[in-house]
Amino acid sequence: MNIPAASDNNAAPELVHVGKVTALAVIAALGGFLFGYDSSVINGANKAIYERFDITDGFFQGFVVSVALLGSAVGAFVGGRLAEKYGRKRVMLIAAVLFLIAGVGSAFPFAIYDFMGWRLVGGFAIGLAAIVSPMYIAEIAPAHMRGRLSSLFQFAIVIGIFATQVVNQVVLNAAGGSASNALGPIEAWQWMFILMAVPATIYFLLAFTLPESPRYLVSINAGDRAKQVLESIFIEPVGAKVEAIRQSLDAEAKPSFADLRGKRSFFLPIVWVGLALAIFQQFVGINAVFYYSNLIWEAVGYPPAEAFTTSTIISVVNVVFTVVAILLVDRVGRKPLLLVGSVGMAITLAIIAWVFVMAPQSANGTPDLSSTQGYVAVVALCGFVAFFASTWGPIVWVLLSEMFPNSIRAAAMSVTVMANWIANFIVSETFPELVHVSLGLAYGLFTLFAVLSFFFVWKWVQETRGAELESMEQLEGIDLDEAATA
Repeated sequence: MNIPAASDNNAAPELVHVGKVTALAVIAALGGFLFGYDSSVINGANKAIYERFDITDGFFQGFVVSVALLGSAVGAFVGGRLAEKYGRKRVMLIAAVLFLIAGVGSAFPFAIYDFMGWRLVGGFAIGLAAIVSPMYIAEIAPAHMRGRLSSLFQFAIVIGIFATQVVNQVVLNAAGGSASNALGPIEAWQWMFILMAVPATIYFLLAFTLPESPRYLVSINAGDRAKQVLESIFIEPVGAKVEAIRQSLDAEAKPSFADLRGKRSFFLPIVWVGLALAIFQQFVGINAVFYYSNLIWEAVGYPPAEAFTTSTIISVVNVVFTVVAILLVDRVGRKPLLLVGSVGMAITLAIIAWVFVMAPQSANGTPDLSSTQGYVAVVALCGFVAFFASTWGPIVWVLLSEMFPNSIRAAAMSVTVMANWIANFIVSETFPELVHVSLGLAYGLFTLFAVLSFFFVWKWVQETRGAELESMEQLEGIDLDEAATA
């Protein structure tokens, strides 16, 4: 199961303008920052929102938190098609505007359903960003830098999550320790949402400076413009690259979701692999940590201020170990990192589950942790986040942005990223109810999926390190001609 140059790093790397391509990738990755901010800002505001709108039902509480993910699934589903029709740059601009609107709207709702509507808008923007940002980065990055540059998207996500924790804590402290308290003319939780307008505006302005993706330009028969973009990145002649893109795209056939169909199953094998990666990334429970961590720590006995501090520490771990992934992804490869991550997540999640199962239950049914058990739980949770951040967090986005052939990339990414958000919704919606049953059960299920993810990667995931995007058809199981006649 080999891809030319996928694991052969003996060839000299191409000469590129490193500063130029890095700057383009950083700007595109700002969509990930807003992805992280918008998806996790609810962690600091959820309790105040429940109180403001008198929401006591556990299922509805979960739905209020996770409703944005339905918007993300829709945004991901249509994002690929929009990127193919209107270009990567225009979709990034649309996402920036929607982030701005969602932040302001969420800060000033008239009722809970109004609030949920604005969260849907923000979720739709997240779905668009999750498609177009990694796609753009993969399409402008040289093969030998693509892993590191694509990992910037995940790095931007974790920076966005960390920024949310910092902003929420600053706002909370200024409001006297409660997100429901007034801070100036509005309540503290409203500031948490409205401040998203700042990075959304910056993203919009900087996205204007980006050139369009050369692969999109070739697809609309703008080869001269594509050549200009590639010449701004590569030092050596790029004529052969333009021709390789043109041949791989096969301009005679317009991409569609029908191209994902296989002859022997509903999807091509490579699409099934992408779907499984996207689902496993969520079913290990990472977003249960970032959406509900404050509530979890308060439930097991931490005062609100300490719960916030603990969540901030976890966010710092998330940032630091995402840097580790960026440093390793093009040296070690994608598959080895995923395997290590699965083992590490399984061990740390099992420890967390064991702590919650062994702890005595309080009167309200939650674990009553001793100081030692609390310390072990926090350390294990930090370990889980460290393993996820250095492996499954960024590597899945790298693989989804590069593993599909050019001719199906947009459609395949739409389907797989949509699956990622649906899986995220399932976890986020069911987690509060699972917590009411048993925190040990919740983390036990996450442990099971971490174990299963190891065997899936071992069996089915192929290494793509160093491969040109135009060579991805040679992954085992891809036969596009066969699929087209199926």
